[in-house]
Amino acid sequence: MPNANAGLLNQPERKEAYGASSRKETVVDRFGIWLSGHEIRRSVKNFNQIRVADIGCGHNATFTSSILDKVQSAVLADITLSAALKTHPKVTALEGYLPHVLSAVKSGSQDLVMCISVLEHVWDPLAVLKELRRILAPGGTCLLSVPTWRGKWFLEFSAFRLRTSPAEEMDDHKMYYDFRDFWPLLVQAGFLPHQIRCHRYKFGIGLFGVCQLV
Repeated sequence: MPNANAGLLNQPERKEAYGASSRKETVVDRFGIWLSGHEIRRSVKNFNQIRVADIGCGHNATFTSSILDKVQSAVLADITLSAALKTHPKVTALEGYLPHVLSAVKSGSQDLVMCISVLEHVWDPLAVLKELRRILAPGGTCLLSVPTWRGKWFLEFSAFRLRTSPAEEMDDHKMYYDFRDFWPLLVQAGFLPHQIRCHRYKFGIGLFGVCQLV
């Protein structure tokens, strides 16, 4: 996602959320989305009547759209959101840039906060993580995913050489991560070490974090 730092205003800002363009998803895109959804479902067994925030959800909020019939409510945040989402009775639609757009969300109000494949696109990931921690309710779960340095080669090869991933998404990456990069950010954001679990997924090209306020 785009610039959230006043000191970086000379940097170009993207104008659309993922999925807003007419570009068709490739097999690689769909497989990556499926793997993320599978990991979310492994981490959350029951979506019934919970309050969900999907931050950087994409234009069509693909995953959260699949569980809207089960959840109590959904906060969806991205640069642009589809008209169908903005008019859905369960959805609070927030269009704007991170972390500022999250100021409209009440502290401690969300049972599940998801930020999947987003932090690598922001200039100030710590500021975003602090906001995610702020809006998470006691007993809630925050799910996060980021690409690894190992994954950088694969993602860029797929995008720039094979053309099987969106090149504009790779060009928008600000950072890649490993445990030594990711874990300290989660602690600085306010999660305690015993609340944090991280593991590699997507065959090692991504890290998945589960932070629980227990």
